[in-house]
Amino acid sequence: MSRPPQPSQMRLDRLLANMGYGSRKEIQGLAKAGRIVLDGAPVTDADKRIPVTPDLSQRMTVQGRPLDPPPGFALMLHKPVGVTCSHKEAGALVYDLLPGRWRMRDPAISTVGRLDKDTSGLLLMTDDGALLHRIISPKSHIDKRYRVSLDRPMSGDEGALFASGGLLLESDDKPLLPAKLEVLSPNEALLTISEGRYHQVRRMFAAVGNHVTALQRDRIGGLDLPDDLEPGGFRLMTTDNRTALFAAA
Repeated sequence: MSRPPQPSQMRLDRLLANMGYGSRKEIQGLAKAGRIVLDGAPVTDADKRIPVTPDLSQRMTVQGRPLDPPPGFALMLHKPVGVTCSHKEAGALVYDLLPGRWRMRDPAISTVGRLDKDTSGLLLMTDDGALLHRIISPKSHIDKRYRVSLDRPMSGDEGALFASGGLLLESDDKPLLPAKLEVLSPNEALLTISEGRYHQVRRMFAAVGNHVTALQRDRIGGLDLPDDLEPGGFRLMTTDNRTALFAAA
């Protein structure tokens, strides 16, 4: 019988430095001052190697507060309009919505794909490179659904065209894969796509003579944007969330 994989171990000072809590020297100072507590007992030796387990945030406090999520986490963020999925562009960035020290983490936190500045909705972020690539890989067949508001009423033939797999967008040399359109009202619809081309949803409706006035991504795979997650808010993904993400593939 094979044994379950053992959690990786890391020196306390390196772990907390990589999580943005300060330099190794600063972490050593916190430890000596009794400000790092694991399982109810102060850890005064920052050289100590500890298992990096998923429940470490429930077992460790730093300066009286629960430890940030350890490496290997993912989160759901409700991206507001006007915020950019970038590290460097001018203006408000999605990373500004996270705690400041999270910018210092190693491995770094990355967005799983992007939403443009004028699009809101469900955005996934993670420091787990393997998870990121699994989600964005075409082999995973992770669809994305968008709620679309339009400037003009739909003509009625958009659904058949989008589902045909023959729509060729301007400046592209390859037709789009079939997409599913669910009409909610003359000017509003849900559109599910399996690709992520540049401004794809906006360009699809432009191709049929319409203009998108508001766009929100409300589902990735089988994972829905939570109703109680306000714009700008985020929460860690649970095991159930990860299962739901891939369940619909």
